[in-house]
Amino acid sequence: MLRSKICQLLEIEYPILQGGMAWVATAELAAAVSNAGGLGVIGAGHMPGEALRAEIRKTKALTIKPFGVNIMLMSPFVKDVMQVVVDERVPVVTTGAGNPGEFIPMLKEIGTKVIPVVASVALAKRLERIGVDAIIAEGMESGGHIGDVTTMALVPQVVDSVSIPVIAAGGIADARGVIAAFALGAAGVQIGTRFVASTECTVHPNYKEAVLKAKERSTVVTGRLTGHPVRIITNKLSRTFDELEKSGADPEEFDRIGAGRLRAAAKDGDMQGGSVMVGQIAGVVTQIMSVKAIMQEITGDLPKVLKEISETIG
Repeated sequence: MLRSKICQLLEIEYPILQGGMAWVATAELAAAVSNAGGLGVIGAGHMPGEALRAEIRKTKALTIKPFGVNIMLMSPFVKDVMQVVVDERVPVVTTGAGNPGEFIPMLKEIGTKVIPVVASVALAKRLERIGVDAIIAEGMESGGHIGDVTTMALVPQVVDSVSIPVIAAGGIADARGVIAAFALGAAGVQIGTRFVASTECTVHPNYKEAVLKAKERSTVVTGRLTGHPVRIITNKLSRTFDELEKSGADPEEFDRIGAGRLRAAAKDGDMQGGSVMVGQIAGVVTQIMSVKAIMQEITGDLPKVLKEISETIG
């Protein structure tokens, strides 16, 4: 199995992080990934502080392994959430939608590793200067909030621009993706969509079924006018967003219509009016498996993929 700086940094067996997907990455999923040798991550989303505290404590009851919390820096509860993370001494924090600089001193004081998600080289360089421990370079193939550069193009450029470890994200769901990420210079990978289709994931069965049915062209990027584009499965909601974009609607209209739509998909199973965040790699996900089986398949296939590569180019 690939051993890397990420394994040493995070004290995990495999250099595989689970994406911190809001309303999807609960304690059950995070603990299962950590127990299987990766780094499970709770998706805080817009959780109030005390709701996150309950989720963290549930995770601690399910695993003794390291785990993380993903924090959306544009959340109205971000300060409370950060304090809860400090109070609970969470080992790892990943961040999105902003610059975590103001929170780094309090996190570093308790030894928490800080790993922001970035979609550009410029942001990666800026965050390295303020003292983050690693970078997640996320390509636009990912589900949910994305940038506008592909994983294949973004990862090697981020790797070349920083000296801290880089974790590749976007379009990775099996051993082939892991090997490709390492070939690009990454020291680890983050996987989201593949873990949605796991038995431990608590999303509505309709959401899991949507992942299994999705192909490489089943998703669309919405919300570009708001400055926060999101990749979701094409449905009634995405078509509504498309009409708004074509009409040049006020960005606030997107926020009004989109409010609560991820929860509607993940918890209520609304596949037409909900925001079904899925990555373009969903087409390779063909069955629901336990997290342990997913991890075993990915890690177990690595030698075979490496052998096939050596036979091709050797």
